Amino acid sequence: MENASTALTPEQLREFAARLDAREAQLGAEVRASHDETGAEPGRSTGGMPGDLADQGEALAREVVRDAEMERDLAELRQIAGAKERLRLGGYGQCVDCGAAIPAARLEVLPYSERCVPCQE
Repeated sequence: MENASTALTPEQLREFAARLDAREAQLGAEVRASHDETGAEPGRSTGGMPGDLADQGEALAREVVRDAEMERDLAELRQIAGAKERLRLGGYGQCVDCGAAIPAARLEVLPYSERCVPCQE
């Protein structure tokens, strides 16, 4: 598979690489912040005693949401790493299943796309 078939110019490839780098940095910061937050115990009162059931429920709900957000961010970081590897190897912008060019418009929306629309569906 060669990069020329993607119809992406060297300028576009640089722009996508920069966008991937920026998003990777943003997500990395969010994951670190969420990880730092995990040490806190928001469901506990200042005396170290458990709060009432409502407080505990609220704390559990926050923890579940935080965990889901972190998992989503980690999944996106894995997709970004894959896209950066395809950039490095010269296959960025090509469907990993059929080898067809992924339209630039799709990459604008999801710069880590690894499949063309028909293969993704």
